[in-house]
Amino acid sequence: MQNITITDTIKYVGTDDRAIDLFESQYIVPNGVSYNSYVILDEKIAVMDGVDERAEEVWFQNLEKVLDGKMPDYLVVSHMEPDHAGNIQKFMEKYPQTQLVVNAKALSMLPQFFTLDMSARSVVVKEGDELSLGNHVLTFVMAPMVHWPEVMVSYEKTEKILFSADAFGKFGALDAEEDWACEARRYYFNIVGKYGMQVQALLKKASALDIRVICPLHGPILSENLDFYLGKYQTWSSYEPEDKGILIAYASIHGNTGKAAEKLAELLRAKGAEKVVVSDLAREDMAEVIEDAFRYDRMVLAAATYDAGVFPCMDSFLARLKSKNFQKRTVGLIENGSWAPMAGKVMKDSLSQMKEITVLEPVVTIKSTLNEASAEQLELLADALV
Repeated sequence: MQNITITDTIKYVGTDDRAIDLFESQYIVPNGVSYNSYVILDEKIAVMDGVDERAEEVWFQNLEKVLDGKMPDYLVVSHMEPDHAGNIQKFMEKYPQTQLVVNAKALSMLPQFFTLDMSARSVVVKEGDELSLGNHVLTFVMAPMVHWPEVMVSYEKTEKILFSADAFGKFGALDAEEDWACEARRYYFNIVGKYGMQVQALLKKASALDIRVICPLHGPILSENLDFYLGKYQTWSSYEPEDKGILIAYASIHGNTGKAAEKLAELLRAKGAEKVVVSDLAREDMAEVIEDAFRYDRMVLAAATYDAGVFPCMDSFLARLKSKNFQKRTVGLIENGSWAPMAGKVMKDSLSQMKEITVLEPVVTIKSTLNEASAEQLELLADALV
């Protein structure tokens, strides 16, 4: 168990997973991930969420160590996703006197995952309900679609701790030495990003609470400079750019479109652009590129035409942007086609389905390789971007 101190009466019983390669079978996690779970020790004992089945053995060992022979009274379930709720049935079988604290939506989901009927042992809570453990009192705040419909967070008002479910989480094991914002941003936009309006609603509720510590289900416990983390979530969930900069995301078949993208980056840097990031969509982690698309205020899409459409990795990137509610950005376009360039039209049509996207002129058209005419267009696009 991680040597993590929350308070004298609230203990960490989660664990790191360093063996996992893909989170949710799609996101590369080079430094693993943590599954966080907590125990509140009081007259009544509450366990705050479980962990993934991958970590069940360590979790139960951690629980037994902290419980020290005592029996838990409650298991509070804030989120039914299997990386947190995978061990509910085993927990309820191991501790048959424990009651499950859930909201109505979570209760309805239980039979989808488990064969044990837990309805008679469930305490069903709604917005604003309180559960007294003795000195500690939990208040339940519903957070639907952050990022599942049954999500709720819990505020412990004696020690002023917010158990925030997946909100304020990040990729990376707790023993990983890495910048919080980078992996929290990648986590947020790829997992929660579609639901900015719902995150804004939760932030509004949280603003009425005196929060001193945030305990998420992934990533470190946050106890200092909370305005920084709340500020990041305010920016991210409102879809406002976080930094001034330009992402150039390219999809190149034989390398010529990539050369044009690199040439544009040189022009932009020479013209004083604050930050320029170039990403090869065919080879780089798509989740990282999605993160940068939301981070910076401008973007350039450069793609080869393919089967009268656009090269597949660009098509996939555009679909992901749309699914994550990409908006409020300025975008430049570069298309390549040896005989019938169509990538520009396809990319523009995709962007037209997103909110508040400004497409710059000119759309640069390359016929196979850069020549004098297309290089001039590239220069004009660079001017428009800066």
